Amino acid sequence: MKDKYKERGVSSDKEDVHNAIKNVNKGIFPNAFCKIIPDMFGGDENYCNIVHADGAGTKTALAYLYWKETGDLSVWKGVIQDSIVMNLDDMLCVGADSVPLLLSGTIGRNKHLIPGEIISEIINGTEEFLEKMRSLGIEMYSTGGETADLGDLVRTIVIDNTLSCRILRKDVVKVNIQPGDFIVGLASFGQATYESAYNAGMGSNGLTSARHDMFCKWYMEKFPEAFDPKTNPEVIYCGPYLISDTIPDKYFMGHNYTAPENVGKLVLSPTRTYAPIIREVLDKLNRSMINGIIHCSGGGQTKVMQPEFVKNVHIIKDNMFALPPLFQMIQEESQTSWQEMYKVFNMGHRMELYVPTQKMADIIIEIASSFDVEAKVIGHVETYKGEKLTIKSEYGKFIY
Repeated sequence: MKDKYKERGVSSDKEDVHNAIKNVNKGIFPNAFCKIIPDMFGGDENYCNIVHADGAGTKTALAYLYWKETGDLSVWKGVIQDSIVMNLDDMLCVGADSVPLLLSGTIGRNKHLIPGEIISEIINGTEEFLEKMRSLGIEMYSTGGETADLGDLVRTIVIDNTLSCRILRKDVVKVNIQPGDFIVGLASFGQATYESAYNAGMGSNGLTSARHDMFCKWYMEKFPEAFDPKTNPEVIYCGPYLISDTIPDKYFMGHNYTAPENVGKLVLSPTRTYAPIIREVLDKLNRSMINGIIHCSGGGQTKVMQPEFVKNVHIIKDNMFALPPLFQMIQEESQTSWQEMYKVFNMGHRMELYVPTQKMADIIIEIASSFDVEAKVIGHVETYKGEKLTIKSEYGKFIY
């Protein structure tokens, strides 16, 4: 299966990126989830700055196909949410929950394929999402951005954002995972009080695999702009579904929520933000006692195993959430090994908090529940000579 990922030009390990940055300065808090630098904006030694860049990745390619097949422009509002949340939720992990956050966006498009109405939808969607976040107590403001016509470089469209803020150094949450910690997972699926529909839990990682393994060869033939022509055609759009196909009943039998109207909307569920939950958690708990907040994005459930985060500990995740239907569908169609699935996808929770006491865990769970987000203790940490992650799931035991 790793060969299939490589043939598609992607990597769950991002080994090339890690090798490229291994000698780059890690900032003033090397064990923080995001790079943090001195207060260049204000020159105050009590403060620090965070400037964070991320995007929606190849989810834009699937959004493009959805729009072409259905004519539904609203899909682009979900993709701009993906791009923003991938920044926002990373920054939540270091405690940037209650300070003004400034957003700058970059759109690179092929003008021959992406008309102005899509750009308008993205820009308007940005403002709507920021307004919604402000209504939930998260101060986010747009500072503008750049839209570039890059037809010689971009096949369809790329949507990226940069988020910046200035916070007190004493408020920074660092990653200092300790033996005895309880691991609280926040579900990536369901419908939070601040969401308008069921969220399948996709996030913005693993989309290259998901779209090619879920959707059929018709897209390769109809929309050659939606993939790299140098890629082996055997691994391009090799699934059974059209975007507009109804989700088979078997996947949602026994669940308490209604399936989205089609397979496309299932995979394109906008990346959930945990901002309202984390803001309340950091308000009620002593943030200096939180031993880590991990956004399970690139690397899925192995994200915590960054060398800056773990030292002489065994992370044991042995009470995972029941697998959401989306990830069950992806695994069945792709035949990806379960060990690799947990490394590529979040598999049910995309945010986890490491805390030293059951009482703190209970408070986090109660706060998440008040927003209709399922949360529970999904594991614990033990002493170990070296660094080890064990995942015990309904599909086997996996060691990383």
